[in-house]
Amino acid sequence: MTETIHTLVIGGGQAGVATSAHLQSQGVPHLVLERDRIAERWRTWRWDSLVANGPAWHDRFPEAEFTDLDPEEFAPKEAVADYFVRFASDRNLPIRTGVEVTNLGRQGSTFRAVTSQGTVEARNVVVATGPFQKPVIPTVITLSGITQLHSSAYRNPAALPEGAVLVVGAGSSGAQIAEELVRAGRQVYLSVGPHDRPPRRYRGQDFVWWLGKLGKWDMKAPTPGTEHVTIAVSGAYGGHTMDFRRLAGLGVTLLGRAGGCRDGVLHLADDLAANIAKGDANYLSVLDEADAYATAQGLELPDEPEARVLHPLPDCVTTPTLALDLKRAGIATVIWATGFQLDFGWIDLDIFRPDGRPRHQDGVTEVPGLYFVGLPWLSCRGSAFIWGAWRDAERLAGLIARGAG
Repeated sequence: MTETIHTLVIGGGQAGVATSAHLQSQGVPHLVLERDRIAERWRTWRWDSLVANGPAWHDRFPEAEFTDLDPEEFAPKEAVADYFVRFASDRNLPIRTGVEVTNLGRQGSTFRAVTSQGTVEARNVVVATGPFQKPVIPTVITLSGITQLHSSAYRNPAALPEGAVLVVGAGSSGAQIAEELVRAGRQVYLSVGPHDRPPRRYRGQDFVWWLGKLGKWDMKAPTPGTEHVTIAVSGAYGGHTMDFRRLAGLGVTLLGRAGGCRDGVLHLADDLAANIAKGDANYLSVLDEADAYATAQGLELPDEPEARVLHPLPDCVTTPTLALDLKRAGIATVIWATGFQLDFGWIDLDIFRPDGRPRHQDGVTEVPGLYFVGLPWLSCRGSAFIWGAWRDAERLAGLIARGAG
């Protein structure tokens, strides 16, 4: 059977829910298809203790607050998923769950989506499947007897085999997982690459507030050379600045970037000190910009000179390990906190660049009626965040409504 709808939205996460809400307010007939449950990735692709990296007043849609949470709290992952389910239910959004789109093509001016429950034809399609599609798992370690998993499959320390753990990648996920493991009494090794590490709070304001005031959420493109630099920040344990010196003080052994593995020995780049230094420079630059902004705007915020105090580097940084014998170190598990890549193999349209990313301008593709929302840097730095997806969805829904005729 073939179903016909004016606009089809593919994906029922934060971007799809936001798009549906704005299409509804614009009076555009539409249908959202989600292959699992609403916001499923928040439930089953995250570890048990995960909380949002921004406070509840920030990481939400502008039209709805979190219930039963203080605005300064960091919402647990289940609360985030429940938030989207409740939002969709309160507005009676037309979201159909348990339906997977396996192919999207075009016949004339009509899009044709083949799904697990039939075919849907539409004048417009909004792809809202988000950035967390295909986990990246390098194959450099082939040693038998070691459990390897992506950070999206990690749940809690008790679920891992006994023994030491190597975490590769020190963005928010890797750093938070490493901290949880060392707090649970595990021996932890953490491979640290280039990163930014903003202060959790400074002069009485959360870093997300500062990024807004400094115009960094509205940046149109990353600084050249920083496209793949991760951000190390945490809302765990009440929220704190992610300082790798502090992790080393807890017992984490810091390593440089992971390279090749031969005969059970993992070779590591001699870049740990440089990566820590660059992270420190990023941290201090945010403080500098915040101070300059506060002065220029005449803001009466409390001074915080102690925020600029950096403690001495730990021995694992000053005398780095360049070759790690995995068995001798007792490593039983490797967790790859190495991010995700896009997977649009189900879209049968010539709109993709060699790196797999769609060609678009602020979410509008060269194919009339085809849009993307929820991707990193779609229109600005904030596009992949909850409120950023809301803003992009509002703009795209307006375009669709004006073209409805």
